[in-house]
Amino acid sequence: MDIFPAIDLLDGKCVRLYQGDYDRSQVFNDNPTNMARDWLVQGANKLHLVDLDGAKAGQPVNVAAIASIVEMVKTTATQPVQIQVGGGLRTEASVRQLLTLGVDRIILGTVAVEQPELVRTLCQQYPDRIAIGIDARAGKVATKGWLETSEVLAVDLAKQMAQMGVAAIIYTDIHRDGTLTGPNLAALRELASGINIPVIASGGVSSLRDLLDLLSLTAVGVTGAIVGRALYTGEVKLTEAIRAVGDGRWQDVPPDLGATNFA
Repeated sequence: MDIFPAIDLLDGKCVRLYQGDYDRSQVFNDNPTNMARDWLVQGANKLHLVDLDGAKAGQPVNVAAIASIVEMVKTTATQPVQIQVGGGLRTEASVRQLLTLGVDRIILGTVAVEQPELVRTLCQQYPDRIAIGIDARAGKVATKGWLETSEVLAVDLAKQMAQMGVAAIIYTDIHRDGTLTGPNLAALRELASGINIPVIASGGVSSLRDLLDLLSLTAVGVTGAIVGRALYTGEVKLTEAIRAVGDGRWQDVPPDLGATNFA
């Protein structure tokens, strides 16, 4: 299972929100490029970037910070590193802008609900490079940087987007995000079981135990996990997480951190 360290960008800084609340942000690093470099040093081969300002504005805002991270990865990484970016990408022009910078995968959110045909067009133009971020509040899809909640069910949107040809679904349970309360395994299982494309879990990971629990869902299509606050607080060590679930060496995991929900 892939591990994606999360770098959330707000006012040019690396922050974490609590349940998506912009008024409850905590700055973890004033320099996102340095933060990204730290994750690479610890073994990351995936990076998950979110332009929080862009999500609110409806267009990319932290482009300079994203470009700096891409350039740092290009010039210093000792292994291939995939960078995926979301937040405020609601036009073909904004998608093209970031792909031109060197971003590997684009994450669309609001447009999946409001402009599904644009998603289809982008998937045709940029095959295997478009993912959909489905951020759910009580099972319904939130849009515009989580500031609004639609009447669209997350499961229904995932099925529609799978038919459009998207490369993956990134599922976030907003009530779990930034809370360190564990991922919503039941919702992830339901969503992943209904589609035939990879699902990346986001929100709530607090420990290696949570990651091992997610590993039990690989059989239904959960192929990765985005980890944010737990990495920044030290509850999860990236090197240990990669060793535990990234290459399958379960014997390296302390017995008391074994998975408990392998049903």
